[in-house]
Amino acid sequence: MFRTALRNVLAHKTRLLMTALAVMLGVAFVSGTLIFTDTIGNAYKKSSAKSFDNVSVAIRYDDSASTPSLFSRGQKAKQNPKLTDAFLKRIENLPGAESATGVLSGFTALADKNGKPVGQTWGNTGGNYYPTAPRGADTRYNFTDGRAPQTSDEIALDSKTADRTGYRIGDTARVSTNGPVMEQKITGIFDTDDGNVMAGGTLILFDNTTAHKLLATGGEYSEIAVKAAPGTSDRALKNEVEKILPKGTEAATGKTLALEQANQITQDTEYMARVVLGFAGIALLVGVFLIANTFSMLVAQRSKEVALLRAIGASRRQVTRSVIAEAVVVGLVASVSGFLLGLGIAVGMRAAMGGASMPDGPLIIAPTTGLYALLVGVGVTVVAAWLPGRRAATIPPVAAMNSVHAPPTARGLILRNSIGALIGVGGAGVVLYAASVDWDDAIYPLGLGGTLLIIGVFMLTPLLSRPVLAAAAPILSRFGVAGNLARRNALRNPRRTAAATAALMIGYTLITAMTVIAASVQGASDERSVAALKSDYVVSMANGAALSPDVRKTLDALPEVTATSPRRMTGSLVDGEWTPVSGVDMKNIDELLNLSLNSGSAKSLLAGDVLVDLRTAARTGLKAGDTIAVQFQDGKTDRLKIAGVYEGHDSNRMLGSGIYASTSVLDKHRDTATEDLVLVKMKGGPSSKAENSIVKALGENPAIEVLDKQAISDKFSQRINLILNMMYGLLGMALLIAVLSVVNTLAMSVFERKHEIGMLRAIGLARSKVKQMVRLESVIISLFGAVLGVGLGTCLAWAAGASVADKLTTYTMIIPYGRIALFLLLAAVIGVVAAAWPARHAAKLKALEAINAD
Repeated sequence: MFRTALRNVLAHKTRLLMTALAVMLGVAFVSGTLIFTDTIGNAYKKSSAKSFDNVSVAIRYDDSASTPSLFSRGQKAKQNPKLTDAFLKRIENLPGAESATGVLSGFTALADKNGKPVGQTWGNTGGNYYPTAPRGADTRYNFTDGRAPQTSDEIALDSKTADRTGYRIGDTARVSTNGPVMEQKITGIFDTDDGNVMAGGTLILFDNTTAHKLLATGGEYSEIAVKAAPGTSDRALKNEVEKILPKGTEAATGKTLALEQANQITQDTEYMARVVLGFAGIALLVGVFLIANTFSMLVAQRSKEVALLRAIGASRRQVTRSVIAEAVVVGLVASVSGFLLGLGIAVGMRAAMGGASMPDGPLIIAPTTGLYALLVGVGVTVVAAWLPGRRAATIPPVAAMNSVHAPPTARGLILRNSIGALIGVGGAGVVLYAASVDWDDAIYPLGLGGTLLIIGVFMLTPLLSRPVLAAAAPILSRFGVAGNLARRNALRNPRRTAAATAALMIGYTLITAMTVIAASVQGASDERSVAALKSDYVVSMANGAALSPDVRKTLDALPEVTATSPRRMTGSLVDGEWTPVSGVDMKNIDELLNLSLNSGSAKSLLAGDVLVDLRTAARTGLKAGDTIAVQFQDGKTDRLKIAGVYEGHDSNRMLGSGIYASTSVLDKHRDTATEDLVLVKMKGGPSSKAENSIVKALGENPAIEVLDKQAISDKFSQRINLILNMMYGLLGMALLIAVLSVVNTLAMSVFERKHEIGMLRAIGLARSKVKQMVRLESVIISLFGAVLGVGLGTCLAWAAGASVADKLTTYTMIIPYGRIALFLLLAAVIGVVAAAWPARHAAKLKALEAINAD
């Protein structure tokens, strides 16, 4: 029986090639993802460990030592300066310390030669060059050209940024840290293992004195790195450091820091791996239907052979084992091929996602990766082939001798439909439950319910195909005989049609759900952020940091500016609960923000008046005209009059929630008067001329963003579209496998109808009409699967949206009909492409040979 299985594999190489291709693609993405994540994880771990080579002990602030407070909300509690130059000198004089380096780091923006910001905002940093004894150099950086900065008008650039921008020694670059623009001369270019630079960011070095002025807070360092003297262990030095540590700081060895960073890298890469592996799993699930369909087709083609084997004494178990043996051979070939393809995918992913922005390192191929590839490939193939093998063994030899393609019995279809209905109803119930709870509690029920719903609909597909294909009859009838035959052929074997549509259905379910959710979230964001604005522009730091008060003064001096208001944020206690307070210019707020007041008025607000969001008003039982007690972070309490109550939204970046008060009220309780953004109203509204005047007035600062309503909306849309396009790319593999499934179904259909096609050709049906018949059948099957997928995806998107409605109060389900229409058009194209080979094969059949075919 094993030799028979091998002979069958060699006899049906083309059909099994499509099955092997489906398994190979799934295995390739599994193994490629594992190799890629192991490779970048290892590279970053080695890079991070290397960056701590000269750090024996690091002294840093201990966030866990901060006093818990409703006011802290993640802020670092620092009462008195700790990591100062004076403390640094004490560390340098400790027994066992060879040198100590003060580390400074903070956001720093760089403009390229065209004045545009360079790098990723989150990864643009500045630091200090701190020369230490005995070499009088900063061992953290290796200069490949030039020298370190020595004066306030000099900087050094990392080599990757220099390559991207074309900056060279002696060039002048525009730099900004917290508002003002500086013209700096580039004196050096250096190499670094900094993770932000590796990920596409920038690193700019200032001399230590300048870095203190630009990046330090209260004269403190961000961290102090200590190098142990020869003969002193890291542990011994750490013990000496801990003797003089100020309260609120901690000491950690370089090995500990490297381990912490390695663990963080592992977590990050594991998360990315789970996402990609999830889509590889989807592709393998789709491949299961293709494999099952292929083996069903092969078993049907060999039904007389199986009957003969049974007649000469082969048992049912031997027949089943023969089919499974074929699956094992195919699975082994596909697994090995998929693993080799996975190596290429890993190299390609590294080049596409990292390239020059990733640290160098060898390709890591763990033994477990090969084992996983083998288990996944063979396991999926065997599981998918088991049912067709078992079904072949149950066919009586006499029945198999007399009929090559016996149709499924009514009893079998009734049982299938009954089970499918139960599973589908159960899945729908779980999805409805998920829609009624918060998103945090809905994730797993939604996944379970969606899976059950897809399985239930798949099992009901033979039943659903009849009314759906009947509805397509008027359209198909326009194609004459070819159209009518195509519809009847699609209905001839509903189980096989269901297997072909299942692959497309799963892919289209996920694509539709993601598209509808993305469009709805984007629409909700636009409504929250943009509709709340009356101002023409929002000016803020590109990294979201504090904005210098000089920015507003500069804008107020422009003749085309009619109104401005800063927004300053702080925390407070109202009736014992943490409540955000936004400081604004009360005279202009009604011109710049649409607060949607429920009661009261924002006009003619006095300095001591406040606006309170609806939730805070309901919680405290206060209304417009009442006085509210607000305890600020300095411990002092102000009693302020409520001038109005407005609708608040926690997720609205521009509007927010809590209390709106005058900046003069907040400034009494703050050490520094900084704002996170400035709202600007222009004479004549937004225009390119108006925006240019703002940009030029602010010195064409690369650290400052000037955004109008459309730019704010586009910025959010870009993030969503980036994620969506990545998901589309990953799901494209599932759709490719779905195409192979349709090809297999059509090939089986053509095989079953050899005699019929021969008769049609004999009575005058042209070859072109035969091709058209097969193509129309393919398009029907593809559109049927796509329509089911669009329907299921819309239902799942509705449930997901209902679960987040409480958090996104402006969330409204938006169905992007244009994009969905494009999806359906793509399904029709898939049908045409999938039919190319089967249609050509059917048209080439010779009439007399086909009529005589068994």
